Amino acid sequence: MASCISPGKNCAFCPRLVKFRAANRKQFPGKFNAPVPSFGDADPLLLIVGLAPGLKGANFSGRAFTGDASGDLLYPTLLKFGFAKGVFGRSADDGLTLAGCRITNAVRCVPPANKPTPKEIAACRPFLENEFASFSRLKAVVALGAVAHNSVLKSLGLPAGRHKFGHGNTHILKPAKPVARDLTLIDSYHCSRYNVNTGRLTPRMFEDIFAQAREILGRAKTS
Repeated sequence: MASCISPGKNCAFCPRLVKFRAANRKQFPGKFNAPVPSFGDADPLLLIVGLAPGLKGANFSGRAFTGDASGDLLYPTLLKFGFAKGVFGRSADDGLTLAGCRITNAVRCVPPANKPTPKEIAACRPFLENEFASFSRLKAVVALGAVAHNSVLKSLGLPAGRHKFGHGNTHILKPAKPVARDLTLIDSYHCSRYNVNTGRLTPRMFEDIFAQAREILGRAKTS
């Protein structure tokens, strides 16, 4: 279905999301209101996979995890562990860059109520598959939530049932394609406002995920 790593501005694969996009363009003119592209290094060592753009976050700003509370935890954490450079200013033009890191979503268009359907997740998966196929240096993947976890596994042709999602779980993946080398998948609860406000995910828990990613990349560099 998809022959590139990012859908076009007017991607028509998911009728419900197309309708929602049209309504948002009418209600919020001047905002991005389109499939949100991946952000960061074109050939990363670390890939971060989230769920989908937030309505008034990435859907407005055009940059993944930018403009809402999820980015307020993600980007300072990436800066702390050397996966980003600059200053995070909550806008796509703040000058922040990623270092050896790339951020994407399982679903590139904002879904109503922040809940994509299984069919929409499947329709967007080829874009993630094509991204994996384009990488030559990738060593580790951080999946933010169960949807991202399952999308990563399916994109790599691996059965989800053999790799259980859980915060802090790590999985050594041995995909045959589109990545013909071992990868480490690290699971994290999504850095959403809900998870943070309820205490399901604390900043310390989230930092532990990226400390682990940094350690894994360090081992890969010296092996």
